[in-house]
Amino acid sequence: MANNHALKVIVATSSVIIRSGLAAVLKRIPDLNIQAVEVSNTDFLQNYALTQVPDIMIIDPTLGGWFDIAEFKTSHPKLSGMKFVAVIASVIDSKQLKDYHDTIAIYDSADTIAEKLNALMKSEDDKDIEQESLSQREKEIIILVVKGLTNKEIADKLYLSIHTVITHRRNIARKLQIHSSAGLTIYAIVNKLVELKDIEKGKSL
Repeated sequence: MANNHALKVIVATSSVIIRSGLAAVLKRIPDLNIQAVEVSNTDFLQNYALTQVPDIMIIDPTLGGWFDIAEFKTSHPKLSGMKFVAVIASVIDSKQLKDYHDTIAIYDSADTIAEKLNALMKSEDDKDIEQESLSQREKEIIILVVKGLTNKEIADKLYLSIHTVITHRRNIARKLQIHSSAGLTIYAIVNKLVELKDIEKGKSL
């Protein structure tokens, strides 16, 4: 990653010790120009995220009782390109972390944290390459999926067999590493395959 690029990072947790400590570690990481902002509650978190559009959000999954990352992504589609990292300070069921891109434990070293952040930003740089790897047919299927059509309806509309549609959907999931309709919806909006009004219209039919 280029040293000149300022990486905007939100550190969101109600624990002042973890919050301030992690922010201090981030600012000392060599070869990364990190602008870390500390956030202690969900209201300020949303306000800052919407106005500043950070690159990475490092957040305690228990913030505000439980931070619903899936709902946050859906409610704020313009932030869907942001990477979400869970900071783990206690025992948490791994299933609850499925929507996060990565995790940071409070005992991780600065080198480990730096490696994880670099990997996250590299995957962001590769996103356009991943999209180009999709065939035109796969893009058509993504559009129909996010509009709410079933596999059978997609097959009928595109004159394909259901088996072929399922195979395409598996390939899409493998290429994009997205395994839910909600995730495909965000991807389709961010990459301008569909507009939000088209999705709402499709679901109302």
